[in-house]
Amino acid sequence: MESTTLSATSTFEQDIHEGLTASFKNISSKYFYDDLGSVIFQDIMKMPEYYPTPCEFEILSLQGEDILRKLNFDEPFNIIEFGAGDGIKTRQLLKKLMENQVDFTYVPIDISQKAIQELEANMLDYLPGLKIKSLIGNYFSMMEDLFALQEPGLFLFLGSNIGNYQDPEANDLLGQFYQHMKTGDKLLIGFDLQKNPAVIRDAYDDSQGITKAFNMNLLQRINKELGGNFKKEFFDFYSHYNPVNGEVRSFLVSLKEQEVYIANLDRTYPFRQNELIWTELSKKYTLSEIDILASNNGFELIENFLDCKHYFTDSLWTKQ
Repeated sequence: MESTTLSATSTFEQDIHEGLTASFKNISSKYFYDDLGSVIFQDIMKMPEYYPTPCEFEILSLQGEDILRKLNFDEPFNIIEFGAGDGIKTRQLLKKLMENQVDFTYVPIDISQKAIQELEANMLDYLPGLKIKSLIGNYFSMMEDLFALQEPGLFLFLGSNIGNYQDPEANDLLGQFYQHMKTGDKLLIGFDLQKNPAVIRDAYDDSQGITKAFNMNLLQRINKELGGNFKKEFFDFYSHYNPVNGEVRSFLVSLKEQEVYIANLDRTYPFRQNELIWTELSKKYTLSEIDILASNNGFELIENFLDCKHYFTDSLWTKQ
């Protein structure tokens, strides 16, 4: 077992400044996942309203052998997971591969060192003998190193993370994947599917306030890491799902006219009463949109693995 800390180039200060001076204020959802944010997200995944986690858990638990057959690897390979989190869903697939005596090395990547440490402990407790080589850092900054690995690769981008990107950004990310993958490498990518809007609404605005706490932690992170003086009691949370375009958009709302000072930037940022800070996009796809997205970025779609409710799919692509 190896654990390597990679120094990612931080753009936190620059992104916060640009986001809070934009005509429509925004904070990128990639900053949700500090140590506390990662813990809160684990709580979100345990909520009964939050269907993506159990749906994907079902797929990886029950269809692991089908996925294995479609990989068509005849030599040792790496399973590289971007934003691994706690790995509970992924270990269902890994368990199935180990039961079939498949020779692979698991390479989980997460920006949170705490999340990686807990992942390693849980994985090795559940799957003794698992070959694991963890990486801590921002996978965007280590793309070249990851794709320089000699063995064939199955790359995991699970949990509907692709839905957090607007179309140009999603295509740019998939283009980076394609550029650095070898011919025959596979990408297993999670997509949340369009469904009853009420189901989606409840998943992203829960009555317990856990999603609100997840968003509010962005302000706490700015306070802690950048010397901000955000006061959480002066902000609220709002989430909206548009079933026409399949987009969930989440916001923090300034409850009063106020100013926030950030010491590291030595800047004061004004807020109007009811002004929004856009924090997250979570797009829901149709199967035809997934097919188009794969094709437009040079991939061949091998198969969509669906849960029993058809709420979610793990879509297997290959680089030809």
